Amino acid sequence: MLDLLARITRMLSTAFLWFAGAGLVLMTAIIGWQVFARYALEASPTWAEQASLVLMIWYISLAAAAGVRERFHIRITAVEDAVTPAARARMEVISNLVVLTLGLTMAACGAELTIATWGHNIPTLSLPRGVAYVPISLAGLLIALFALEHILAGMLGRKVEPLWR
Repeated sequence: MLDLLARITRMLSTAFLWFAGAGLVLMTAIIGWQVFARYALEASPTWAEQASLVLMIWYISLAAAAGVRERFHIRITAVEDAVTPAARARMEVISNLVVLTLGLTMAACGAELTIATWGHNIPTLSLPRGVAYVPISLAGLLIALFALEHILAGMLGRKVEPLWR
């Protein structure tokens, strides 16, 4: 079961990291177009700023979720390094339970925000405002899933293998 979960989460993490990279490139192109249009054409596109902000919310949220699986998020390990392996294992389970809980909370609150703002439009994009908040819920679910994978792996005495190995 853990091997199947690991394959699925590995594919999700890979996909979302690629999406984040593509989103960053696309956002850079949009902002580059906006600057060029403003100064060279003297006609700044009205949609560019909002499009780049919505895109940024999407790619940052999904990359942050992948960061939970890949463990490239910021963390301080001074206490973890100073304790016994058994205590370290318990600390990791507790830490991942906290992350799982925060992910589920993020998913629930993000869904509430998405629903509450769906009726409002982003004027320059003609999209519902809720489109910008969907990734908060999605990232929350993924964070919870990735934390669960770490918990299950830890209970079985295994580690989640990051993509770069």
